Amino acid sequence: MDVSIVVPLYNEEESLPELCAWIERVVNTNNLTYEIILIDDGSTDESWSVIEQLRAANLNIKGIRFQRNYGKSAALNEGFKAAQGDVVITMDADMQDSPDEIPELRRMIVEDGFDMVSGWKQKRFDNTLTKNIPSKFFNWATRKASKINLHDFNCGLKSYKRKVIKSVEVYGEMHRYIPVLAKWSGFRKIGEKVVEHRARKYGTTKFGWERFVNGFLDLASIMFVSKYGKRPMHFFGLIGSLFFFAGFLISIYLLVAKIIDPVNSLTNRVFFYVGLTAMIIGTQLFMAGFLGELIARNAPGRNSYLIEKKLGVE
Repeated sequence: MDVSIVVPLYNEEESLPELCAWIERVVNTNNLTYEIILIDDGSTDESWSVIEQLRAANLNIKGIRFQRNYGKSAALNEGFKAAQGDVVITMDADMQDSPDEIPELRRMIVEDGFDMVSGWKQKRFDNTLTKNIPSKFFNWATRKASKINLHDFNCGLKSYKRKVIKSVEVYGEMHRYIPVLAKWSGFRKIGEKVVEHRARKYGTTKFGWERFVNGFLDLASIMFVSKYGKRPMHFFGLIGSLFFFAGFLISIYLLVAKIIDPVNSLTNRVFFYVGLTAMIIGTQLFMAGFLGELIARNAPGRNSYLIEKKLGVE
């Protein structure tokens, strides 16, 4: 199969028929074998009924329905598991991403040899105050922290080699950081393409201002997990050892001071409490690293979602 188009959605009953028809026109014009995987993230409208109707008319359309709303990352993760195409393309269901970008996004993977290509919505139709300015700051911070030179990490329109999406695990709200996950999995050739951003035609945005707060928290999390997720003792153990050693040196100093001046009480010295606290913190951090090692080595699969129905997906 040439291409899998993975589309996470939540309450998008109005846009789905038009979106799927547009995708079909593009792939048929370019003679591509394809599948469209629609992941209904617990919609409360008639989105799933629309997916069933679309599936009945075109067997290349497949559906996954969550029992409740888990978020975009969970939807993408399940879509990635089901995807069978040599190239996997993700896009949002709200018609703000143009399916006309599919052939070029695929070409950059197949012919130019990129592992993944991220869209860049250079010209946006969003509100400048609430979206553009925070988004620019968010992308700048992510670019500096990850050393990946992309302008729009949060763009939903991306393309991947199949082995990339089979190698990364998207959980929490990590969909913003798939390029970072790909880099840490060893895929270094990450490209960027300026893509069309269309004004919203149906529905309302599903994300509020809190996504920027969550985004920075997720960035801190992913940078830590990427570096120390499989070896937490190297982080907690090192810091814990430094704290404990500092407290131990203070204890030696106080012990020597007590020998020299037996009359002076140790508990009257500030260093007594500093040293005691440092040793306690050091012990706790060391134990956190030890427990982290046990969890990391014995943890089962991270993702477990309650899927209510599937259409055409193994």
